[in-house]
Amino acid sequence: MKRYTFSTLLLSLTLTCFNPINHTVYGQNTSKNSSKNLQINEKTLSDILEKNKAFYKEGKVADYIPELGKMQADKITFSVVNENGKVINVGDVNQKFTIQSISKIIALMIAVTEKGEKNVFSKIGYFGTDKPFNHYANLETTGKPLNPMMNAGAILTTSMIEGEGEIPFKKILEMVRYITKNNSIDYSKSVYNSEKETGNKNRGMFYLMKNNGLIEGDEEKLNNYFKQCSIEVTAEDLAKIGYFFAHQCTRFDGDTTYKNAEVSQLIQSQMLTAGMYEFSGEYSRTVGLPSKSGVGGGITVSVPNKIGIGVFSPALDKHGNSAAGYHMILDLVKQYNLSLFQ
Repeated sequence: MKRYTFSTLLLSLTLTCFNPINHTVYGQNTSKNSSKNLQINEKTLSDILEKNKAFYKEGKVADYIPELGKMQADKITFSVVNENGKVINVGDVNQKFTIQSISKIIALMIAVTEKGEKNVFSKIGYFGTDKPFNHYANLETTGKPLNPMMNAGAILTTSMIEGEGEIPFKKILEMVRYITKNNSIDYSKSVYNSEKETGNKNRGMFYLMKNNGLIEGDEEKLNNYFKQCSIEVTAEDLAKIGYFFAHQCTRFDGDTTYKNAEVSQLIQSQMLTAGMYEFSGEYSRTVGLPSKSGVGGGITVSVPNKIGIGVFSPALDKHGNSAAGYHMILDLVKQYNLSLFQ
């Protein structure tokens, strides 16, 4: 009999409160009862962005990876993919940034699809954490990462994707391209090299897990992790990723190639449990939605069976989450009563 964690069961029960999935053509409203759809428009997003953009002054652009520190702190973008797959963008809409830890949910999807949830989570926990994203938590004691959202668990997850050399990274890149329907997406070689040169803490985690028998192979497996974090995206791409997992792995244009309710539920439960690191508990209380942040300044949000949200503002709070991005999401959630816990 399959066992479920509390967070997975909680999300499963919550999802039943929402309407069934409505697969529609991109940009077209074909809902039979469109009056029940969220009336989010460009003005709504623009007003929220203007209200919250100054919060970047309370954060700091990540500079422990030197290339990330070059980003202009006041850049900001807000994107939503609505119930019908229509994209709404405001702000610096063409601004690219690196996906960083948001890539972890893509890697987890691929690893679980290939190896099965039981095999993957025999090496990784389902736990939340009160520790930062790059903490060694649990590795020195049980030798097992707390969850796939912290760096240690994510490095291990990527190492479990099948294929030699760059193949695991290329699978992640191709999946990001598929979900976003954007084949121009690639990784930043300068950010990758910067991460590789300064990633000694991640390297320490890699070798500790290798010593514990969790990882086989050489540092090429770690390099794949550095490369996946260096994939360049826009806030629109993040909104499409949020929509994808909100709709049982169905793309914003209705493509169901990878549709999988079990995988979608797993990913969203992990986002809700640990997607915002040690801030996840408070974030669940205030925002109450499956979300994943990255130190590049992006956050992707899934509103189950409804919309996807993507934000970008590179100045981070003390938890490593976008300061202005969090406040934009919070205002949108309050305005439209989007929290799972109504």
